[in-house]
Amino acid sequence: MINAQHLHQLGIGPEWVEPLNAVITKFSIFTIKEQSAFIGQVSHESNHFKTLEENLNYSAATLQKLFGHKFKPGEIELYAHHPSKIANRIYANRGGNRDEASGDGDRFHGRGLVQLTFHDNYWHCGQALNQDFVMNPQLVATPMFAALSAGWFWSTHGCNQLAEANNQEGLCRRINGGLFGLQERKALTEKALAV
Repeated sequence: MINAQHLHQLGIGPEWVEPLNAVITKFSIFTIKEQSAFIGQVSHESNHFKTLEENLNYSAATLQKLFGHKFKPGEIELYAHHPSKIANRIYANRGGNRDEASGDGDRFHGRGLVQLTFHDNYWHCGQALNQDFVMNPQLVATPMFAALSAGWFWSTHGCNQLAEANNQEGLCRRINGGLFGLQERKALTEKALAV
């Protein structure tokens, strides 16, 4: 089991002891390799367990770079630094979200240690955890459900197998969709393994 001393050595607050132990029990993240990889990956994803909600306060330049294809000429400036509007545009009509006017993009934007996003993911994760995240999506931004939703993602995406094989690139791609932050993820995993 994970204790406060382990987390202190990793720079993680004691409020995560109970949620992390709940995750490893519920989702069978039992081996040291699995637990270390889980902690390393979610630590990177959540700014070292400090960010439980996606920050969509993008400038016009960043919106153009990341999501330019989602906007018509002249629209980006109207969305810049308006996180709710941005979420409603970029997450519309995907993953069970309805159109931009529905507000689903903002309602189901990224929350939790691995940024659970989209209606369908909130629904499926809620079913697995016996919670109604569709009606109360903010629950996913609380430590317990931030951790449990990450455990659900980890379990449903076969991450234990990748952790056992020490396949850090595979884990990074599975969780992030690319290799963003790979070196930090590896370093955090190695540190957790040492602790």
